[in-house]
Amino acid sequence: MAERMSLLTRRDVARQLGERVRALRLRADMKIETLAEHAGVSEMTVRRFETTGRGSVDTLLKLALALGRLDEFAELLAPPSARTVDEFVARGTAPARKRGRR
Repeated sequence: MAERMSLLTRRDVARQLGERVRALRLRADMKIETLAEHAGVSEMTVRRFETTGRGSVDTLLKLALALGRLDEFAELLAPPSARTVDEFVARGTAPARKRGRR
């Protein structure tokens, strides 16, 4: 699989996610304490996520659920669409790999 070039770093993307969570919280006129309670995480966890984007995937999903945006993650990392009919048919007949190659 070819590597995709990106001008963004993991830290950039994490920070953007944190900023988006903060913007959604503010748009909902919600305090950090309220979001933390609805998400089932500590206030410090919300503060850290909003400022740095650092946290677990579980934390991100809890925050997304509390903000009513969990459905957006359903398509994240979904397999790309088939480009041809042959590719579509091959996906349906090929056994799913259990392990990757080095």
